[in-house]
Amino acid sequence: MRSACAALLAGALMGGCVGGGAHIESRALPNIGSEPPDRFIIAAVDNPPGALLSRAGSTPRGYDTVAPYGPSSSARQVMHALEQEYRLREVSAWPIEPLHMHCAVLRLPEDADRATLLEALAHDRRVRLAEPLHTFATRSSEPDRRSEYNDPYLELQRGFRQMHVREAHPFSRGAGVRVAIIDTGADTDHPDLARSIAGATNLVDSDTRQFKSDRHGTEVAGVIAAVANNRQGIVGVAPEARLFLFKACWQERPDADAASCNSFTLARALVAAFDAHAQVVNLSLAGPADSLLTDLIREGLRRGVLFVGAASEPAAGKPGLLDEAGAIEVASSEASAAAPGSALRAPGREILTLLPGGRYDFASGDSIATAQVTGVVALLLEKDHALSSATALKVLRDTSAHGDTGDDPAGHVDACAAMIALMGRGSCDSPGPEARFAEKEGGFGAAH
Repeated sequence: MRSACAALLAGALMGGCVGGGAHIESRALPNIGSEPPDRFIIAAVDNPPGALLSRAGSTPRGYDTVAPYGPSSSARQVMHALEQEYRLREVSAWPIEPLHMHCAVLRLPEDADRATLLEALAHDRRVRLAEPLHTFATRSSEPDRRSEYNDPYLELQRGFRQMHVREAHPFSRGAGVRVAIIDTGADTDHPDLARSIAGATNLVDSDTRQFKSDRHGTEVAGVIAAVANNRQGIVGVAPEARLFLFKACWQERPDADAASCNSFTLARALVAAFDAHAQVVNLSLAGPADSLLTDLIREGLRRGVLFVGAASEPAAGKPGLLDEAGAIEVASSEASAAAPGSALRAPGREILTLLPGGRYDFASGDSIATAQVTGVVALLLEKDHALSSATALKVLRDTSAHGDTGDDPAGHVDACAAMIALMGRGSCDSPGPEARFAEKEGGFGAAH
């Protein structure tokens, strides 16, 4: 078997079975160690439906296996011919059923210029897609160290308060909504999280210990669905949602939020999220425009999946991952830099959340703001399972609170106002749920 996918360029990550917590299913490909991503490309060829993998990442190398666990013979032949003619070497291959293509990570010859090679492949009629192996990063910043709930840290949850999540919970707590988090691993044993996790899959490696030690995914998962009324810690925005964790990113340093992913790991995670029937996918990361990922997100939208992701930096001068994909983009409401005009805002500075090892701390950044909006979308989805991305975006934008303070100049999503608008009835003025169900004309959809 050839060495594994360049998607694992950053070294060891995690997988296996977590004692006392959720089972972590490993679908990782073998590790090739730390190699520069500019020595790899992603290429795809047509692969007609019929002889495809039963699930994302079921086999390390697509055409070393027999049907139905491999690509079609025509796809095998085309990919082999491309390897020979362009002196490429496959390090990982995987049929992508939603797009009817066979995709491979290919290592360039030592003397090859990647731009020139990609240009040649772009004009080769046998090639459906050819692009660099892009690198993506989570969108967090290091923290500045300065009722009806029995969770002791609730009053410290600034974003929870600002977005009126508490007022929205009598209408919805995201019960049963399937939320996919594509990120690093997370602490599946955390006492404020374990009950919310419905599945955990490692698409990077088989390191269970590291999976449970990853910070960024733990922080994101805690914001979205920390358990309510367990006399511990905090309350998630959608505490009754069901989380499906897909590790596609690797933590860059111990005890730091920074993490990286690439095109291939993210593509495998997206298809795995489709396989899990996720209703909303959280992408708290940023990176360049990517044809493969854009196609997968558009396919997900066609299937009714909603995507919430961190907004790209306009100053970069180039389109970002989500700019043309149709996802809901989010930026921190406290950020001084301008965000794309279509981006929603949510609190993202010093938001109390979970850390591995059963701990709690404050986290900041667009990643955290994105997670908060994903939680609100889960609240909406409990009431309307057929909610479209366009309708969700309109509801959230039209009901967002206007910024009127120095700490919150851009305004932010208002969870309760969005719920009332979606249902067409109720009020956020009174703490009593009976007062909120007074009929109100208008709205974006009927309650379910």
